[in-house]
Amino acid sequence: MAETYETAEPGDRMTMFVPHAAALGMTLVSLEKGSGVMHVAWREDLVGDPDTGVIASGVVTALIDHTCGLAISSAGDVPTTIATLDLRIDYLRPAGPGLGITAQADCYKLTRSVGFVRAQAWDVASSDLVATAQATFMLTRAT
Repeated sequence: MAETYETAEPGDRMTMFVPHAAALGMTLVSLEKGSGVMHVAWREDLVGDPDTGVIASGVVTALIDHTCGLAISSAGDVPTTIATLDLRIDYLRPAGPGLGITAQADCYKLTRSVGFVRAQAWDVASSDLVATAQATFMLTRAT
């Protein structure tokens, strides 16, 4: 039987069943309760400026948002529908030419209706960040 959104694990939901994530080629690196890591490999069609070969900032934004959603989805004990309420990203530097991006997000607070997440993204090493982020997500619990 084919896997469906309802039967898929949270990481598979974010990579296989979200068309935008699938189109960008997002892959799951790791997942723990309340924490996730995702990656987008460099591709020529994801470059923002052909003169530099740097991956577009919109790809970085999408990766961070999806990784934050993954962290929120894995944080609770019951299935929850989520929506991004606020996402603030500080770009620290451009990614290196020809390099993919990895993002890690951690849910640090989960209330009944809102989840709070911090994230960071890098190209080569997590000690040399491309961007940091803070986000809030609305939670709608199944009844």
